[in-house]
Amino acid sequence: MLEVSALNSFYGKAHILNNLGFKVERGEVVALLGRNGAGKTTTMKSLMQLVRPRSGEVIFDGTRITGLPAHKAARLGLGYVPEERRIFSDLTILENLEVGRQRPREGAPAWTLETLFELFPNLWERRNNRGKAMSGGEQQMLTIARTLMGNPKLLLLDEPSEGIAPVIVEQMARTIVRLKNEGLTVIISEQNLHFARMVADRAVIIEGGEKKFDGSFSELEKHPEIRDAYLSV
Repeated sequence: MLEVSALNSFYGKAHILNNLGFKVERGEVVALLGRNGAGKTTTMKSLMQLVRPRSGEVIFDGTRITGLPAHKAARLGLGYVPEERRIFSDLTILENLEVGRQRPREGAPAWTLETLFELFPNLWERRNNRGKAMSGGEQQMLTIARTLMGNPKLLLLDEPSEGIAPVIVEQMARTIVRLKNEGLTVIISEQNLHFARMVADRAVIIEGGEKKFDGSFSELEKHPEIRDAYLSV
């Protein structure tokens, strides 16, 4: 579904991603792990083409998307849920969802208002409330639901467990597992190893914009020196 090779991304003169490469199989959930500042969010934005890589390639579902405008990557079926959420605070939940609507795509789960409200019952209960009246966890749910209204083939989730209540974190984990069971391919960026282990098939550890580990969580457990070097606070 996704192949990233030799990706180099910059902010001005600051070299953030350094020859980063990894693959994601169709239907897989992959966790990008690393500390604050490791390059996880820049990776997500580079995949979405919100940050234009200076070199390297991103192949999405057989199409080279490197250098495309972000809206064209989205039209191909790449969905992005930013850490900042960016809901439309003056619109209702229903109106926010309508903004994200795109046609169903072959090879991707098709989402409707009914299936999304089944997935996020809190949103149904508050469907006519404006975004600014929602809690942080509810806004996170709405951002994911709005992105799913675009019927993506691959979903990018940036720090989905960050800054939300523990009970919402548990609900978020169940949601991601449900998305996987529906056949959706997902990449999450996370600092929370416990959360990532609950939802992901595989971990890619990033430090200083470089890949330091790529493998299963059972393999990671066999190498505590890697976990301690790159994930310990």
